[in-house]
Amino acid sequence: MKKELTRCPWAGETKIYQDYHDKEWGVPVHDDRLLFEMINLEGAQAGLSWLTILTRRDNYRKAFDNFDVLKIAQYDEDKRAALMQDAGIIRNRLKINAVIENAKACLAAQQKYGSLDAYLWGFTKGKQLAQADHARAGEISKQMSKDLKKNGFRFLGPTTCYAFMQAVGMMNDHTPECFRYKEVGTVL
Repeated sequence: MKKELTRCPWAGETKIYQDYHDKEWGVPVHDDRLLFEMINLEGAQAGLSWLTILTRRDNYRKAFDNFDVLKIAQYDEDKRAALMQDAGIIRNRLKINAVIENAKACLAAQQKYGSLDAYLWGFTKGKQLAQADHARAGEISKQMSKDLKKNGFRFLGPTTCYAFMQAVGMMNDHTPECFRYKEVGTVL
């Protein structure tokens, strides 16, 4: 008889959540393209459920050229208009424009810090925070949001930044009982 894995409580709600939890959530990410994707997906999620975004993730990748910052930074008004007609993504003008502005800000951050990875992980000094660091993570997410906005990023308030930190492994927020807790906490 196969033993059932213990997961974080939210991960058992749907198969898509389970897959995301088991393979991605909380795993430290250091790839600029994936960091850019995740920061924009978290921004798109604002005011919606994460399930809404996860079910459209492939559509977002297709619509936004697999989150290629060089391509997105060059989007013109025709491309913006086409994105507003794309039923596969959330057709919110502010959120669509935010991805384009975020691409430009990402390029500037890469120029200034060497990579988006160095910039974003610099908020935690390159270290993964533990569950015991919730208060500190909350403060960092506020600092991150303020700095990102100052540097031209959009749709990234403190709550969104906190969720981003959880998603890309800047914080290991798996419950201690979860089978991923120790696995994710050892990867950097």
